[in-house]
Amino acid sequence: MNDPARAAANDIAVGRMLASEPQLVGIEPAVDVVPGMTPQTILTSGAPLEWSAYTGGQRRAVLFGAVYEGLARDIDEADRLIRDGKIHVRSTQDHSCIGSVAGIFSASMPVVIVEDTAHGHKAFCSLYEGPSRLKLNYGAYDDNVRDALNWLRDSLAPLLSAAIEISGPIPLKPLMARGLRMGDELHSRNTAATILFAREINKSLLELYAGGRQTEVLAAFDFLYENEYSFLRLGMAAAKVMADAAHGVDGSSLVTAMAISCQDFAIRVSGLGDTWFRGPHPTLEGRFFDGFTDEDTEWIGGESCVTEVVGLGGFAQVCAPTLQAYQGGNYATMQRTNDEMYRICVRENDQFLLPPFGFRGAPTGIDIFKVLDTGITPAIDGGLAGKDGGQIGAGILRPPIDCFAKAAAAHEEMKSTP
Repeated sequence: MNDPARAAANDIAVGRMLASEPQLVGIEPAVDVVPGMTPQTILTSGAPLEWSAYTGGQRRAVLFGAVYEGLARDIDEADRLIRDGKIHVRSTQDHSCIGSVAGIFSASMPVVIVEDTAHGHKAFCSLYEGPSRLKLNYGAYDDNVRDALNWLRDSLAPLLSAAIEISGPIPLKPLMARGLRMGDELHSRNTAATILFAREINKSLLELYAGGRQTEVLAAFDFLYENEYSFLRLGMAAAKVMADAAHGVDGSSLVTAMAISCQDFAIRVSGLGDTWFRGPHPTLEGRFFDGFTDEDTEWIGGESCVTEVVGLGGFAQVCAPTLQAYQGGNYATMQRTNDEMYRICVRENDQFLLPPFGFRGAPTGIDIFKVLDTGITPAIDGGLAGKDGGQIGAGILRPPIDCFAKAAAAHEEMKSTP
């Protein structure tokens, strides 16, 4: 349905999104920089839930996060302290953070700090945990997971922080735009962007090497070389500040956040305040890694779909044909899926260009009413979590239309209220 006032509001919102200028400005312990973070706080992905509603791998991840932080001796004590109100479990979304899978943030964990220099706000994301299939943010915890987290905290994060002090803030949007031209879609594939980031920061790392930090620098080079997903956390924080810039425009029906928890899939809409509109988990079209089946799948959260909110991931997957080997499908289907996304968006992004579509701008600015009118829901490139605490597959996630319908009804009700 055509609504000139809503169209004008959406134009303002998507304009703010596209005008955003995300820059990496530092890496610091969460407790020092995340708004509202305390030594007793654990953050996790998804729209907020009561502690009793967290189940499975997401619940385990929170408990393990408390153990890792030294707030409890074991998960039983962590559970009791949470129920007693001595450990506080909060949503990442309420603290300007964006979480990968279960998205665990504890006080001492390092976070990347991305600032939108056009609008002044910041977003925070944890560092990529490393090559092991088992990770805390997938609900696993053992000596190897702990040691990997300690190395991020005690070695890599301080080193990268020092490198950023030398280099100054690093603009992220140019790296992301170039990554698209080099075969990334900036959600399930970040190979080119990780290489570009490493090149951006190499000169500063070499200065630190010359200054006596040889062992740390060589380990950092190895990490960036081995872990092609490293840039995803920067891209997620960049996407969050871009999406947040579009939030709060009266009358706008633009989606400004999408998030998954163990219980639901939820969206937030620019003109509808901080209300989350919830619906069932997405359906999956993809492939399982060898040895795993649908029986091994478990929903444990995830907010990397913020990349789709700003025109990346499933909205730019035509740039990344090699994803076929990772998440299944074929390139013709990827092209059709990507082309569909234009039908639910209000703008083409003049900075994120898609070479296979003749350098057409990526579809950007999901409109809840366009979703309802077409029956097309966002295509989200994503990984599959397993019950054992590791990744077991990947594919395209399609959320049901329920949450978009709820948001549209709320939008219409708001319009009709004097």
